[in-house]
Order: sequence, then C-alpha cells, then structure tokens
Amino acid sequence: MQQTLTGITIVDARPEHAPFIAWVMLAAARSHLDRGFWDLLVGDDEARTLRFLEALASTPQSHFAHHSLFLVAEVEGQPAAALCGYFDEEHAPATLASGMPAAMQAIRMSEDEFAAGMQAAGSFARVMPSHVERAWIVEHVATAPGFRRRGLVDRLLDAMLERGRQRGATVADIGVLIGNDPAQRAYEKAGFAVIDELLDAEFEAAYACPGIRALSRPI
Repeated sequence: MQQTLTGITIVDARPEHAPFIAWVMLAAARSHLDRGFWDLLVGDDEARTLRFLEALASTPQSHFAHHSLFLVAEVEGQPAAALCGYFDEEHAPATLASGMPAAMQAIRMSEDEFAAGMQAAGSFARVMPSHVERAWIVEHVATAPGFRRRGLVDRLLDAMLERGRQRGATVADIGVLIGNDPAQRAYEKAGFAVIDELLDAEFEAAYACPGIRALSRPI
C-alpha cells in the first residue's frame, strides 16, 4: 500500500546535499545486490566509500556523479530521495575521470589501490547500455528507507523528464540491474519499456547479477 506525503518539495541539489547524494549513489549502485560498483571500487568500508562519493559529488568540475545533475525530493526540508539526469554527450560515465583525483585524495587512496579497485569493478562497462543521440539519461535513483513506497520517485521522475524536455530531448533512457523487479515495474509504470538486455559472464562473476536491462520512453 502506497502512502502519500505532504510537505514534499523537489529541488535542485545543492552542495550541502552532497552527503545525501553520496548515499544515493551507493544505494543505487547496489540496487538489490549486496555490493555494487562503488563497493568494488573503493572497498568494504562503507564509511570510507561514502567519504569518497561525497568528495566526488563536490568537485569543482561537473561530471557523471556531480551533485549539480541531481534533483532531490525533500520532505519537510529533509532529503528523502534523489536521482540525476544528463545527456551522454555532456556527462557520460567517462567524465568521472575529472573528479577521481579529488575523491581519491579525500580518502588517501593510492594509485595502486585505485587500479585494483577498477580491476574488480570494471566489468560494469561491459553491460552499460548505448543511447541514441541526445537521449536524456536518468541515473542514480534511490529513496531513503523511511520514505519508500510514498511516490517520491514518481515525483522526481516527472520533474527530471520535464527537465529533459526543456533541454530538447524527445526520448529518455534508464537502466535496471536484472533481478530488481520492483524498480523495473516502477519504471514501466512511468512509461518506460525494455528495449535491450545486456548480459556478460565476467560481470556476473563480479556482481552476482547477469546484467542490465535498458528501458526507454518518449518524452
């Protein structure tokens, strides 16, 4: 049963949202799994991984994991859910390279440790969906446990898709790890449909998940 909430405000993420954005990125990457991309990259110390992500979200440069790409749903002023949206041509995952040095410095991560982390996590690139030109990509979707099943992601999706329309996009894409059926149903309810399924044995060995389903919808 879904409950409605009052006092909801959808806002552009601000620098002070960075700790919450860090948690959102970690939770979204884990999806329904025990460990996600950031766990494999940084390690099993969750507090350290969150410090890494907070620094990544706060860099002067804008990139794939920067807070400026996010919308946040606040409930009576408290961050409760968030997601981001971007054009691949502007903020593809490869743009993370510009923010990694600051994030590494924040946790005193050595080059050797980073290289080992990329070796552990890097198979994610093997299942990343491709996108048509100027597709509006929705990414990093998560809701804090105390605010789930209350329509916050629906509100955020509506606002983020409107942002894409205003920037000239006519199609939106989103991906879901195979096995996260509740998330897939939520996206399908929002008008997305599965257009591709990307499977990879190396990814499955690292993540205990066969791959990613790519979904798309007109906007």
